[in-house]
Amino acid sequence: MYVKVLMDLPLDDPFSYHVPEKYESAMQTGIRVEVPFGRRRMVGYVISVMDTLEADYEIKDIRRIIDKEEVFTDDQVKMARWLAEFYLCHVGECLALQIPGGRQDSRMDTVTDDLEAAEEPIEQLSSYQQEAIDTILAGKDTMYYLYGVTGSGKSEVYFRCAEQVIKEGRQVIYLVPEITLTHQLIAQVSKRFQGEVAILHSGLTASQRLKEWKKILRGDVSLAIGVRSCIFAPFRNLGLVILDEEHENSYKSGQAPRYHARQVAQWRCASCHATLVMGSATPSLEAWRLMGEGKVHRLDLPFRVSGGCMPKIEVVDMLGEKGVISSKLMSAMQQTLDRHKQVILFLNRRGYSYFFHCNSCGYEMTCPHCSVALTYHKDRNRMLCHYCGYSTKPISVCPQCNSLDVGYSGFGTEMVEQEVSRLFPFNHVERLDADAALKRGNVAQILHRFSTHQSDILLGTQMVAKGFNFPDVELVGIVLADSGMNLPDFRAEERTFGLLTQVAGRAGRFSNSGQVIIQTFKPQDKAIQYALRGKGPDFYSQELAVRQQTGFPPYSRQVNLVVRGRREGAVEKGIDDLAEVARILADEVHKRTGEELELLGPTECLLSKLGGNYRYHLLLQGKQASLLHLWTKRILEQYKVPSGLYIEIDVDPLQMM
Repeated sequence: MYVKVLMDLPLDDPFSYHVPEKYESAMQTGIRVEVPFGRRRMVGYVISVMDTLEADYEIKDIRRIIDKEEVFTDDQVKMARWLAEFYLCHVGECLALQIPGGRQDSRMDTVTDDLEAAEEPIEQLSSYQQEAIDTILAGKDTMYYLYGVTGSGKSEVYFRCAEQVIKEGRQVIYLVPEITLTHQLIAQVSKRFQGEVAILHSGLTASQRLKEWKKILRGDVSLAIGVRSCIFAPFRNLGLVILDEEHENSYKSGQAPRYHARQVAQWRCASCHATLVMGSATPSLEAWRLMGEGKVHRLDLPFRVSGGCMPKIEVVDMLGEKGVISSKLMSAMQQTLDRHKQVILFLNRRGYSYFFHCNSCGYEMTCPHCSVALTYHKDRNRMLCHYCGYSTKPISVCPQCNSLDVGYSGFGTEMVEQEVSRLFPFNHVERLDADAALKRGNVAQILHRFSTHQSDILLGTQMVAKGFNFPDVELVGIVLADSGMNLPDFRAEERTFGLLTQVAGRAGRFSNSGQVIIQTFKPQDKAIQYALRGKGPDFYSQELAVRQQTGFPPYSRQVNLVVRGRREGAVEKGIDDLAEVARILADEVHKRTGEELELLGPTECLLSKLGGNYRYHLLLQGKQASLLHLWTKRILEQYKVPSGLYIEIDVDPLQMM
């Protein structure tokens, strides 16, 4: 007996192995085996079993069988082949990505079993909710989008649709951006679909994840909820995929294979005749254009179902302010706390301060491995790199000129926490950021204390911007709205608008007293102004007009190619050679088809050095996705990557840091 196995390697073809007689009775497709590969032992994924095999080379024996029952199906292999083709990577990598015990989703999630579901009655449906449910279940279209203000009851629409699909004997995948941040939703889903739910995310151990995975394979559950990797849940009769907060960048993988859960969901739904329902108060521009073209059926939810009005939003120009908390925000916080209501403060930068410099010679303290400034973390008394984890002690003397005239600039959540605690000594402040999330269970404890009024002020980064429904939050303060505006990225305005709108949506969900104060040094910025007036459709219209004029997505497609390596000169030569191959092939395509393909770069990446590797990139752009894809494939076939260099491929990139 022989088997063909795929492995987590940058290779597409399966490898053949002999099955010793003692393993023959247990051998089947869909299981993992341990095999010798060169001098290593590797996990292989059995995709076919054969009685005989003709070969003119030595066939090695498998070492052992890992699984007693299948852990993947033919559908997973089919999906792996599509992923490899679409994202220009390799089949074995894409199969390993899907299966617990293979590659893991890198998001920092924690189990929230200790959180109880909020005791809320089934809400009375609004006419808009009922119309949305009826339209989705009628099934005349394959893709729907719930476009509704924060608090408009999108979750209840998802629940009702999921219940009906399950009643019909089909299964549901429910995707959320981050498990930790939607703890209330997880608790509600687990209670509402009791005994029917599997939760898939990387906060579980590999064995816990595999246990949930097998429950799905055996048909013991009908609904899987989780982060982006949950899209691979091995349901055999999938009927519905829900993509909550569709705009979130966390649906895009930051490591190879760099898939986007929305694109995988579209492919899965098309291949198994399932329905895709997406939703957000701030859709991505790609989704908004699809709605405008009628390719996705838009369903509006314009009002909050709990009765609360949309919050009053004010902008504070920080040019005349002395501290990190403006007098306007300080006064509003005091008034809110005096009414025994709660406050959320948002700042998208952790640490105490993020920029050390010498006033005498201009020296800046940067990471020796990455081209980024080190951030001072006061509670640990360390300077940290948020990219590679490098750590060193703070300094008081400039290492370049020995001057004592040194200092820190900028502020992060630690400094704001210290300042807020000083201004409001009789109120309890909680800080929720990536540093707080490092300790297992800490996030759940912080959120529990805030939800039970053991704390009054919740301060955090993007972790506080979404997924929360705290009835007594009446004030949201955005400490500095400018952090994402200064990046050289055509998506900067879209991200800023979306983030401000989402954060503002945490205020006044159950009352008419909601208030949002946005602090900024750029009060006239268009993203801020549109968010201030709640003019989402107007923002999308003008932003699409800009994108159309500049030729950027969604009016084109892109592939980002990054060459990295330890020697800068070799990397520069490598990217130049890659660009030359790309130019020659682009000219050939143009002569044959008349279509223009754009080559942007080559140039240094925004983070030109990361983890000791120098990084240069080349951006390929074209209006026809199929032609761009073909061009990229031919470039990769003709370009031979030199020893010591590596190439990263990102199809439809969301950021190019």
